[in-house]
Amino acid sequence: MRAILDVILLALDLYTWIIIASAILSWLVAFNVINVRNDVVRMIWNGVYQLTEPVLAPIRRRLPDLGGIDVSPIVLLLLIFLIQRVIGLYIYPNVF
Repeated sequence: MRAILDVILLALDLYTWIIIASAILSWLVAFNVINVRNDVVRMIWNGVYQLTEPVLAPIRRRLPDLGGIDVSPIVLLLLIFLIQRVIGLYIYPNVF
C-alpha cells in the first residue's frame, strides 16, 4: 500500500511541475517572448493545455471573475499541496 501512496505522491509532484510550466508558458506567449506559430512551441503548448485544462476549467467556473488575472493554477497548487500533506501526515503513517 505504501508503494501506491508513493506513486500517487510522485504523480502529484509531476503534475505540480506541469502546472508551473503551464503558467510560465502562458506568460511567455502573452508577452510575445515565444511564438505559438512555431511547430515545437505549439506542440508543447497543446500538450500542456490538454494536461491542465480538464482540472483547471472547473476551478475557473467556480472562481469569481477577476478581470485578466487567472488564479486557478494557484488554487489547484494549493489543493495539491493539501492532498500531499494529508497523505503524508495522516494516511502514510497508518499504512503497514
